[in-house]
Formats: sequence, C-alpha cells, structure tokens
Amino acid sequence: MEEIVFHHTLPIQLRFNDVDKFGHVNNTVYFSFYDLGKTEYFGSVCPGVDWEKIGIVVVHIEANFVKQIFASDHIAVQTAVSKIGTKSFHLVQQVIDTKTNEVKCVCKSIMVTFNLERHESMPLTKEWIEAICKYEGRDLQKA
Repeated sequence: MEEIVFHHTLPIQLRFNDVDKFGHVNNTVYFSFYDLGKTEYFGSVCPGVDWEKIGIVVVHIEANFVKQIFASDHIAVQTAVSKIGTKSFHLVQQVIDTKTNEVKCVCKSIMVTFNLERHESMPLTKEWIEAICKYEGRDLQKA
C-alpha cells in the first residue's frame, strides 16, 4: 500500500468542552476535527461548489485511536484523498501533535457525492476529479 502524503493540514484549537473528566479529548470529539478538515480541504481544493445543491456524505468511517490528546497539546488534522471512483472517493485523515508530529488518530472514510435536490448519489464531476488529482499530485482513479 502506498504511503499517504498529506498536503492539507489544518491547525485545531482545542476547546474546554473537548476534554472529558479523565483529562483527555473524548473520542467522539475527533470526528468534529475530521469534519473541519474535510470542510477546509474541499473549500480549498474545489472552490466554487454550490454546497446547497451538491453535498458529500459519509457512507463508511473508521478511526484508530493511537495516542491520547490532552488539553495542553497542540494539534492539527491532515486530510488527503487516496482513491477516486465514479461516485465515491476514499478520504484519509489523521490528527497529529504539531510539536512532535506524533500521530494521535487515523481516520479512513468513504465519501459519496450527493445531489441535495434529488436526494440521490451522483457522479463526481470531471472538474472535481481533475482538481483533486492535481492537488494530490497523482492520478487517484488508478490508485
């Protein structure tokens, strides 16, 4: 399996309510970090999308929690597309400690493009595919 190179990194500010009574970031909070990363990634890579008509929905998601995150940690979420299909694509994300580059959690998702007006999946546009492949620096349809 090819190693993922992350070109997109978003610093995350930890909030008081992210930390549970055990002093670490609760595992459910990680998914909000991943949502922020996805939003920023697609806002940067595919600008000009009418998000009131076209959406991206999660059809599968899995996370491996590697190390705890504490309130004093400085973290960022990294996002990359690893494979593109006709209507779906694979997204890989990780939360890292920005001071040590230590990986805290790895998340893999399968995302589907969705027509919000018709309430059905739709093919990725040629423009999206080209923009993502250009950003990632490789042909992801053959990945």
